[in-house]
Amino acid sequence: MRRSTTALLTLGTVSAAVAGGVLFLGSGGGAGASGKGVEGGDGLPPATATVQRTDLVRSTTVDGRLDFAQRRVVKAAVEGTVTVAAAEGETVRRGEALYELNDKPVTLLYGPVPMFREMKVGDRGSDVLQLERNLRDLGYGFGLYVDTEYGKDTEAAVKRWQKHLNRTATGRVGKGDVVFQPDRVKVVSADAALADQVGPDGPVLTIASTKPVVRAELEQTDGALTARGTKVEVTLPSGRTVRGKVAGTVRPEEDGSEGAAQEGITVEVVLDGGTRTASGEDARAAASVTFVSEARKGVLAVPVEAVVALRGESGGYGLQIVRGTSSTMVRVETGMTADGQIEVSGAGLREGMRAGVAKP
Repeated sequence: MRRSTTALLTLGTVSAAVAGGVLFLGSGGGAGASGKGVEGGDGLPPATATVQRTDLVRSTTVDGRLDFAQRRVVKAAVEGTVTVAAAEGETVRRGEALYELNDKPVTLLYGPVPMFREMKVGDRGSDVLQLERNLRDLGYGFGLYVDTEYGKDTEAAVKRWQKHLNRTATGRVGKGDVVFQPDRVKVVSADAALADQVGPDGPVLTIASTKPVVRAELEQTDGALTARGTKVEVTLPSGRTVRGKVAGTVRPEEDGSEGAAQEGITVEVVLDGGTRTASGEDARAAASVTFVSEARKGVLAVPVEAVVALRGESGGYGLQIVRGTSSTMVRVETGMTADGQIEVSGAGLREGMRAGVAKP
């Protein structure tokens, strides 16, 4: 995992950055005095930098990889032989087969309640309600009253559906006949190959939602960056940069990558723009994920080496402001640093001023 972090400089580092440069105003109490005889006969620094109004961003960049959200394993509900394996990379929708077991399709239907029993006439429950909604939406709802009761109307609708699937029209829905999922799914991998004996509870395939995400691993010390909603920028394998936000963390067993570092934190980043964002991207290539840990908008900033440590009882920091052939020391307060720039503020400090830069 490649990892790079922008310069994070403390005030102590600022002092070190100017060590060997010019320490003006030996007493530390004369900010505003003219600098004479400091960097040569005219007291001017060897170079200057412009005081700029800008945005400072402190960030951490790590490698990531394209994936799909909510990865999970589908297990066989009954024992059998895989006669048609899942098609990796395929998007499966309501009414379509995820795979076939014993030469019979295992059909995807939509709903939050898992298939936990055989459904037949006389049964009641929320699972019956969601089955009837699927029958209606698939076009088998003629004469069907959608409620929580599995009645004769439900049985008739199920038989019409079973005939369309070339199944025996029993009017019952077996525990291993369907798989309920909240929406359409992407087949990530086929965990059972053609002719494999599976079930019950044997893994058959791994699915995910169709929403593209990027998964990236952070260190434990970066825990603050894993908060839901944290904004990120992702450079995709093609070189395109898109925005996104942290959706949450995933457990190692959900990550799907063998040998993942157990001590790291794997975060899932949702990309702005939805499914089309990752269209055509190489899922096997690495993406670059930049997490913004702190940002300051519209602040005055100068290069770190422009800040001068002031000696004396007052101490603190200053900038040597150059105007024409003379210079004046201006006391400043320092703030956030990033990418070699440091935030500065102080009375009389304005955008566009020229600040002296110490010798390298």
